[in-house]
Amino acid sequence: MSQANPTVFIVDDDLSVLKGLSRLLRSARLNPVTFASPEEFLDRHDPHAPGCLVLDVAMPGLDGLQLQQALIAKGSEIPIIFLTGQGDIPTSVQAMKGGAVDFLTKPVHDDCLLAAIRAAIEKDRQQRQAGAEVAEIRQRLATLTPREREVLEHVISGQLNKQTAAELGTVEKTIKVHRARMLAKMKVQSVAELVWLAEKVGIRAA
Repeated sequence: MSQANPTVFIVDDDLSVLKGLSRLLRSARLNPVTFASPEEFLDRHDPHAPGCLVLDVAMPGLDGLQLQQALIAKGSEIPIIFLTGQGDIPTSVQAMKGGAVDFLTKPVHDDCLLAAIRAAIEKDRQQRQAGAEVAEIRQRLATLTPREREVLEHVISGQLNKQTAAELGTVEKTIKVHRARMLAKMKVQSVAELVWLAEKVGIRAA
């Protein structure tokens, strides 16, 4: 499924709710896929599919909060909107602490739900874009030789070529060669760009 066509996954044990929400989402030109239980969702859900999850809280077997925790344990970052017929504060706090985008009480106003869904889809898009950027940076890092990686760490700490050469026990000319190759492999034109990329993957200047 393409990034341009996110799916709104709906999990609720009330079939009338599933049908009603599906009609609403289709009328808003959104793509709903329904599940009658958390277990069914866990069995069938493709974590690579973009979109968000609209999730009932109180259900037999696994409830909504338990499904949220199961997804967190699997490393899923799918944005979740909770729907509940009994919106008590402790439950909503637990849901939001788990990263839920919103916590809405049934019956929910159509406009409120659609606004929450669109915000959740945008959050998912941003998360996936950020993840793709990090993966690309890691691929570039993987092309560096051990020496080029050392030079990178010295460069982002603000050291001059002469200082780096002294610390690594070589000559400045050699460091210049390693630095040029490293910058080319990282596809950056400046130290500022290199620092920004390094920070994206958790490499900090010493």
